[in-house]
Amino acid sequence: MNAEVLAFVLYFVLMLAIGVLFFFREKGAGEKEYFLGGRHMGPWVTAMSAQASDMSAWLLMGLPGSILAFGFGQIWIGIGLGIGTIANWIIVARRLRCFSEAANDSITLPQYLSNRFATKSLTLQIICAVIFLVCFTIYVASAFVSGATVFTMVFPSLSNQTAMLLFALIIIIYTFLGGYKAVCWTDFFQGLLMLCAVLAIPIAIVTTQNLDVTALETVYVNAADGTQYAFGSSLFTASWQDIISGLAWGLGYFGMPHIIVRFMSIEKPSMVKKSAIVACVWVVLSLGAVCLIAYFGRMLVADELLPAGQQKTIFIVLARKLFPAFLAGVLLAAIMAASMSTADSQLLVASSSFTSDIYKPVFRKNASDKEILWMGRLVVLVVSAIAYVIASSKGEGAQAIMNMVENAWGGFGSAFGPVVILSLFWRRLSYKGAVAGVVAGALTDVLWYLFLSGPTGVYELLPGFAVGMLACVIVSLLDKAPGKEVTDIFDCAISKYND
Repeated sequence: MNAEVLAFVLYFVLMLAIGVLFFFREKGAGEKEYFLGGRHMGPWVTAMSAQASDMSAWLLMGLPGSILAFGFGQIWIGIGLGIGTIANWIIVARRLRCFSEAANDSITLPQYLSNRFATKSLTLQIICAVIFLVCFTIYVASAFVSGATVFTMVFPSLSNQTAMLLFALIIIIYTFLGGYKAVCWTDFFQGLLMLCAVLAIPIAIVTTQNLDVTALETVYVNAADGTQYAFGSSLFTASWQDIISGLAWGLGYFGMPHIIVRFMSIEKPSMVKKSAIVACVWVVLSLGAVCLIAYFGRMLVADELLPAGQQKTIFIVLARKLFPAFLAGVLLAAIMAASMSTADSQLLVASSSFTSDIYKPVFRKNASDKEILWMGRLVVLVVSAIAYVIASSKGEGAQAIMNMVENAWGGFGSAFGPVVILSLFWRRLSYKGAVAGVVAGALTDVLWYLFLSGPTGVYELLPGFAVGMLACVIVSLLDKAPGKEVTDIFDCAISKYND
């Protein structure tokens, strides 16, 4: 066993050990413990798990590869995500922690959006849960694909199918056994690993390499599809579409269930400030380092990667070029960490949404905590199996499904972002207004993507978010004002927030 493989194996043993540990520690716990950690998560774990579950392998493969190939206009996506992260922690985090507890101690986002309006109607809850289940299954499939890619680079003798199966089994085991606490603690370590990895590469380049900035002027042609990749003056310029679309990415955070559920789980609202500081420092350092990796990589490995269309492997190539085998293995494990930390969170949110928002209220109203707990674990297995089938299938249909992943961010942000924000700040928001906002935002996002995203070059999240917000406000104003029970929930939450 070489040193790179050894580092990989040790990393996976640690992840599995965490899952087994929490399975035995939390044995006999109910759904609140399994899906939300009993609201006992500390500020550091909350912050690191939120950021790790946010940034998938896209952080280490997609973003630097895109900047390497197309220039610094792509950095506006990173800027938008950085601004969105900071705004989410400042605007949403503490309020949502208080509001979710005041709204009948809600443990999922759909449950919160229903309880916030003290309604017995399951319409919004079921709509949200179905959207979560479908979109997160596709998200998990994409994580399986990226995980298998790195697995096969470390273990060349493995087939892609075998690598994907091993990767999926590791995630399933610790999510199935340990639930939310296992996911958060694995995400905590994976978040630290990701941060150290992205900082290590640019530091090593600056201290060991003799950089040649004139290399930035070359034009390359992708051997696979004939696309030209040119830097030169385009390195520091961007079109208005790049800037607007990049900043629009930040709006998505307000509606990302696998991220904002972290806000609901923190032990005390007073801990949010410390979590916010940790999370914001993490995201600024990580995104900044990734941009430097692409910039330096353009000078060091562009000749090797761009003509072959392999720009997404920039992090892997640089890690192997700059570090000894064992340390390179640790850095490559960071890509696995990015994929795993996102997939495990999405599995758990999909599971909790189905069991708490569909299974219990619709099919088994008197289900015990133990039954809900094991149903949740069953859903983890089912979602994983479907995601594996999607990820391992071939042909245009499978590729079309995988391409939808990048649009799911816009769908979540358009559908749920406006409703979440207004539910926390506007006492007059009604249940019908919330339903209208979710439906209008989602529909606008889909229609804009199908018919207008190409001609305008504007990311569909921006119009989707705007229409969703308008629908919430207009329908709420046309609807009768919320009753005392609803306004009491709002006032109670504000009182907790101000304590």
